[in-house]
Amino acid sequence: MVTAACAVGGQAESNSPKAAGGGGGRGGGGGAAVPVTVGKSARKAIPLSVEVIGSVEASSTVSIRAQVTGELNSVNFKEGDDVKEGQVLFSLDPRPLQATLAQAEANLARDTAQAANAATQAQRAAELAERGIATREQVETASSASNALQATLAADRAAVDSARVQLQYATIPAPISGRTGALMVHPGNLVRANDTAPLVVINQLTPIFTSFAIPEAQLPMLKEYLAKGAVHVEAEPPGSDDSPSEGQITFVDNAVDPTTGTIRVKASFKNERRNLWPGQFVNVVMNLATDPNAIVVPTAAVQSGQQGSYVFVVKSDGTTEIRQIEVGRTSGDDTIVTKGLAADETVVTDGQLRLVAGSRVSIKPPVGQEASK
Repeated sequence: MVTAACAVGGQAESNSPKAAGGGGGRGGGGGAAVPVTVGKSARKAIPLSVEVIGSVEASSTVSIRAQVTGELNSVNFKEGDDVKEGQVLFSLDPRPLQATLAQAEANLARDTAQAANAATQAQRAAELAERGIATREQVETASSASNALQATLAADRAAVDSARVQLQYATIPAPISGRTGALMVHPGNLVRANDTAPLVVINQLTPIFTSFAIPEAQLPMLKEYLAKGAVHVEAEPPGSDDSPSEGQITFVDNAVDPTTGTIRVKASFKNERRNLWPGQFVNVVMNLATDPNAIVVPTAAVQSGQQGSYVFVVKSDGTTEIRQIEVGRTSGDDTIVTKGLAADETVVTDGQLRLVAGSRVSIKPPVGQEASK
């Protein structure tokens, strides 16, 4: 009986370290140290941002079409050129239009002479009627003829003005500054007034717009920050090595799309470097505000459990402590912790699977430093 009691006591004694959660296989305080990598919690300014995919739109797009029919005499640019507002792009054969203008001016000159003669006749008839020589009927006839010719003069002047406008249409200038697309016609072709296909399309690239959609749940927050001032936006094409372009919100649609539950937003960019191009998809970051005193940890340190998020904190004696935390949001590689951590605490970022509360750890150097050594 005594021997059996001793044996049972010995077994209970050997199991006590594991029961405390510090067995050698789990990296307990009495076993070998578990190699881990660590990071530091820090206090830093973190922007409150929304990240979405957007598309680039030209701030203005104009399809150039001829307003008169005629032969194309010259094209004064190369496709893909940047053009200035007012720069002459196309010239049509002006001769038929010049002839029409000359005819209208000749008709005006003829009718002007006739109108002057009719006015003189009407005045003479009135004078003769006062002396009793001309009848009232003759006076009215002369006056009507003079008035009719005055109306003819007005029509002639309108015809001259119209012919001059038509002649101006033979020269087609750029209505906006921008970049030209593919040229659809060449000198010698007959172009028709208001043809379906444009002669060329001009896109204005500076400034330029980026259009994107945000969930309707974020609309109240966006409206709140827009009421406080300008909301800044960054846009960057995928895989670009350049720094992001910076702009600001200039348009929020007046209705939520019920099929997607999103609302359309536009941001304007100066695009001086021309790194945004119409039709391009870009990564958009909308910065609403900045939290100047946020506590952040590397996102790799945050673990999820039945009681919520937690991290392993390395204490000064080289052992770990499980710390329950409340997570706000992520920003890049950082996670904002709203409760449970202070600044400048050491947290485990890799090797958590072998850790329990009280585990002793050995800190490995970051990847890259080992190779350099």
